[in-house]
Amino acid sequence: MNKDEQIDLLLTKGVENIIPSTEFLKKELTSGRKLTVYAGFDPTAPTLHIGHSIGLRKLRQFQDLGHRVIFLIGDFTARIGDPDKFSARKPLSEKEIKLNLKLYKKQASKFIRFSGKNSAQVKFNNKWLGKMKFADVLNLASQMTVEQMLKRDMFVRRIEEQKPIYIHEFMYPLMQGYDSVAMDVDGEVGGNDQLFNMLSGRTLLKSLKNKEKFVVTTKLLEDSTGAKMGKTTGNMISLTDSPTEMYGKIMSWTDSLIVPGFELCTDYTLLQVEEIAGELKKGTNPRDIKMQLAFEITKICSSEEGAKKAQESFVGAFQRREIPEEVLEVEPEEDLAKTIIKSGFVISNSELRRLVESKAITLLNSEEVISLKDIKEAPKKGTYKIGKNRFLKIV
Repeated sequence: MNKDEQIDLLLTKGVENIIPSTEFLKKELTSGRKLTVYAGFDPTAPTLHIGHSIGLRKLRQFQDLGHRVIFLIGDFTARIGDPDKFSARKPLSEKEIKLNLKLYKKQASKFIRFSGKNSAQVKFNNKWLGKMKFADVLNLASQMTVEQMLKRDMFVRRIEEQKPIYIHEFMYPLMQGYDSVAMDVDGEVGGNDQLFNMLSGRTLLKSLKNKEKFVVTTKLLEDSTGAKMGKTTGNMISLTDSPTEMYGKIMSWTDSLIVPGFELCTDYTLLQVEEIAGELKKGTNPRDIKMQLAFEITKICSSEEGAKKAQESFVGAFQRREIPEEVLEVEPEEDLAKTIIKSGFVISNSELRRLVESKAITLLNSEEVISLKDIKEAPKKGTYKIGKNRFLKIV
């Protein structure tokens, strides 16, 4: 792939929007100037997940073009956590944060280079945010208005639902925005749900250093309900999952995730992604294409050998229906939840909910992944796989 093709791929594949414009960034990329670009990751959980890989892959494209890339760990911003639509996040302790970020660099190294030519830098925002005095914070706060903050969709929703918004939550976009100033970057990469925060950085960099920062927002990997697949929604695929777990979770995705999965999480070109979409329209079995997707993602996140073994395991368990000879049989209760709990395989409603949310219960007869709605309804007859190796037959 030549340089022009690399630039076109960077500007299009998986991209939701480019601020101030695609033309602006293309001009920067063809100027011959070495740009500094970063993506930030708050260590609010002990592992990165497949959604994070989208931004990391975009950083890798900048890196392959010879630009400086920064893997920023938000060890200070994680103390507050990016506000969500429903409530303030629980603050994390310094100990929790240090424990969470322990493996971040190793996990990110699956996608960007931390050694060799043009290696990525790792930075921590506690280095500058942790040293700010109250006078510095007041000066930073004077750069943005309450009206600007209240335009953020999650704050709008909380106001509509008469839920509290705390002052420290207003500070989060300012802190994330100040990262751009402290590192004096040219651009930032992040999911489209981070647009407000990234634009805060653009505003601060312009007002404090008179510098024009570009922002690349990537598309989100969303489940069938439209929710982002990540830590908050509890449906993430962790980069520390075993190949078998990862492959199986991808195979549990709805068919609507196949094309986005190829675009956002594999090395396929947009032309190849279009060909995949065409195959689905022609009537090719979605399961076969999903197996191809699961193999590609698992190979990238682990190894080709791991992906092959995971695929063989899946084929054995699901396509050849390798079910133990002795399977516990139970009579159906009024709903599926009560039936499964009665079996003793699951001891509580909360454990059952966790299994369902992680797509770990499947009706093998139809390869149907059980949803929260399904467990409240009358159970269908057949053999259910619960977790990795528990089988229950409802007769």
